[in-house]
Amino acid sequence: MQEIIEIACLPQQAFDESYLRAQAFQKVGIKNSEAFYCRVIRRSIDARSRIVLYRLALEVGELKGLKPLSSYEIQPNNVSAAKEVIVIGAGPAGLFAALRLIELGYKPIILERGTDVRTRRRDLAAINKDNVVNPESNYCFGEGGAGTYSDGKLYTRSKKRGDLRKVLEMFVAHGAKEDILVDTHPHIGTNKLPAIIQTMRESIIAAGGEVLFNAKVTRFILASNEFKGVETSAGISYTGVSCILATGHSARDIFELLNEQKIYIEAKPFALGLRVEHPQEIIDQVQYHCNDRGPYLPASSYSLVQQVAYNKIERGVYSFCMCPGGFIVPAATAQDEIVVNGMSPSRRDSKYANSGIVVSVELEDIPEFGIQKALACMAFQKSVEHKAWLAAGKTQAAPAQRLVDFVNGKLSVSLPDTSYQPGLTSVVLDEVLPPFISQRLKGGFKAFGQKMKGFYTNEAQVVGVESRTSSPVMVPRNKETLEHVQVKRFYPCGEGAGYAGGIVSAAIDGMKCAEAIAAQY
Repeated sequence: MQEIIEIACLPQQAFDESYLRAQAFQKVGIKNSEAFYCRVIRRSIDARSRIVLYRLALEVGELKGLKPLSSYEIQPNNVSAAKEVIVIGAGPAGLFAALRLIELGYKPIILERGTDVRTRRRDLAAINKDNVVNPESNYCFGEGGAGTYSDGKLYTRSKKRGDLRKVLEMFVAHGAKEDILVDTHPHIGTNKLPAIIQTMRESIIAAGGEVLFNAKVTRFILASNEFKGVETSAGISYTGVSCILATGHSARDIFELLNEQKIYIEAKPFALGLRVEHPQEIIDQVQYHCNDRGPYLPASSYSLVQQVAYNKIERGVYSFCMCPGGFIVPAATAQDEIVVNGMSPSRRDSKYANSGIVVSVELEDIPEFGIQKALACMAFQKSVEHKAWLAAGKTQAAPAQRLVDFVNGKLSVSLPDTSYQPGLTSVVLDEVLPPFISQRLKGGFKAFGQKMKGFYTNEAQVVGVESRTSSPVMVPRNKETLEHVQVKRFYPCGEGAGYAGGIVSAAIDGMKCAEAIAAQY
């Protein structure tokens, strides 16, 4: 016997095991409960009415039939003598590609330009405290990629990408809590992800794979438009039957290398804007309809979108990577630029809420960069980040403005407290952003204030610039085989190639590329 029942309950009841068992057994008609179990298999928050509820799906069954929530087990394969596949990048796409390659009987050799996840912390501290950016090891580069020191959100808008459940179960097998299999919007947290990423690396090595750090690829070795190997900055060459290119959205030198070696790439539209930071209590009051969310509800989030016209052309203005109870972090990959991103710890217990608010950028918006052709969007992105660096004083302090002041074009006399450790500089952000971005953002913020009463306030501030929303370059591939349209045995993958938009979608794409190699070669 096994039944699924659905209940709605108050926040203080949602984690009370005895209450849930009583409710479930009563609904099913079980009187002697000793031989039965009850567990939550799906959990979400419903804040549509004045009373906030949890909606739960409960599984009830006999104890003797209880099975683990996760069926995934780490494969004991030994691939040390198997055919080798080069994987460039140790972010979600590269790590999950490597784990899947092992399952399929291939030996992955991961080449990561940055350092291991533990050493990487020192480089992050140097950015926050000393304003020093290591171009090879930072919030974007290093073991785990940009996802390791980010919010750790584990959901994707597209349900058709692939096996989402397997990705979550693989995270659980490597140390994540089973809650991610239950929550509608699962989240690990930036404080938990490093240990999980390290365990993944250990699984790869234990199976006979290799993970090499400080191994920056500087040349692709090709013969008759077929991949043969790569060369690193240390002058070492690596060969393999195929290559998965999983370098992430910020590997500009790789995009330049592809262009230089005439490996076909295209400019790709992306989105750019600012990160808005509110006191978390303001967002909680708006979303939960209360003065204090109490101990049973998590920090609340939001998702906003608005079409805004500029010169009679509409573009989408939308929230991106919303981090409740989180921090704004410096995500620059070079010393002379300012880039901001958001992250949250597992408890989401910071007193700040932040989110990227960004505007779609199309090639027609930046005709002055057209001469760059395939690198046009990247060149535009880079120019805005450099302007932000100049405007804020040529350190990693970020340019900022109170929200209403930004909309009104007024320099803020003072700025609120912030979670951004390098500090903020009061700037009129119209001097940093081109008008087609800033004017649409202003229209978007006004509209968001109508949708969320209390959102549009000078207690909030906007911080620049949120520019690494996705890759500004597309590395085209065959839709069926996933192989590059020009170079055989070469598999563009994940966010950097333009095929993912977060940890989960990048992980799924990595596994799909591994499967495509097995199918073809």
